[in-house]
Amino acid sequence: MITAGIVGATGYTGVELLRLLAGHSRVAVTRVTSRELAGVPVAEHFPNLRGRLDLAFSAPDFAALGDCDVVFYATPHAVAMHSAAEVLAGGAKVIDLSADFRIRDIHRWEGWYGVRHASPELVLEAVYGLPEVNREAIRGARLVAVPGCYPTAVQLALLPLLENRLIDAGRIIADAKSGVSGAGRKAAAEYLLCETSESISAYAVSGHRHHPEIVQGLERANGGDPVGLTFVPHLTPMIRGILATCYAPVRDPDACDSARLQSVFERRYAGEPFVEVLPPGALPATREVRGSNVCELSVNYLEEQSMAIVLAAEDNLVKGAAGQAIQCMNVLFGWDESEGLAGIGLLP
Repeated sequence: MITAGIVGATGYTGVELLRLLAGHSRVAVTRVTSRELAGVPVAEHFPNLRGRLDLAFSAPDFAALGDCDVVFYATPHAVAMHSAAEVLAGGAKVIDLSADFRIRDIHRWEGWYGVRHASPELVLEAVYGLPEVNREAIRGARLVAVPGCYPTAVQLALLPLLENRLIDAGRIIADAKSGVSGAGRKAAAEYLLCETSESISAYAVSGHRHHPEIVQGLERANGGDPVGLTFVPHLTPMIRGILATCYAPVRDPDACDSARLQSVFERRYAGEPFVEVLPPGALPATREVRGSNVCELSVNYLEEQSMAIVLAAEDNLVKGAAGQAIQCMNVLFGWDESEGLAGIGLLP
């Protein structure tokens, strides 16, 4: 049994971490921090944890958090970078769900997030927490940077195509749609029920801060060569879920067909516990993965257009955030990756 702390556990990602960790047989949550709710029982704020977590919120004490075996940061961006070094110095492993340590190019990160990075040396040490790519590096990590929700879906959809040099890497389009929980638990008019219900809208068309993270991962899969990505996110009237539809023209239409693409994906993800390549003709839906750590993929080929189309569906709070963080923890401590994550998606 190991001990775990959570910094910033009052948001949607934080409570999802608590929900999943409460059912993990190898983890005892011993510290849950919140400056505003210090002293308040966690189950009073999150009634779904009543009887499952007998613990009160406490003010952040990073020296004390260092005594934990692992500390999760479920904080807004540009928070973990100020205290992660102190937690690491105490001996804890750190798994950060924000963007503070995901992007290797510090200047690029600072441009997108609008602040000076407080711990650039940790960015060089951090391991990007996509187990399907970095499993071995995660095993030996002290600091894991969990991917964003959009980057998880888009990368899993496109990695096999790039790794096998099957597509024109300069002409990729990712059209992605997310539930409102992806915006976080905050009071903002644009996320009110009356604003989001019965409507779908694009946002950040001129540039989304997940774009450099996605490109970084895709360029690695492309052997370090540049990738041209058009990424457009959309807000949909649902609470959870991401559906990403990715389009890429194939390099050699004469050597490509649906069967070959299907085979490439099935081989790439064979044995991966949380990536499901659907059979030909089947299409993913967010309702099928709601509450689970699974990312569903569907591979399609439009022969007349010589276009590969890959659809990815995931729960943005699970495989796109808290579940992936726990998957990384399981890898880090040498456990079965499915520990605490074996739940089946919720229907309806």
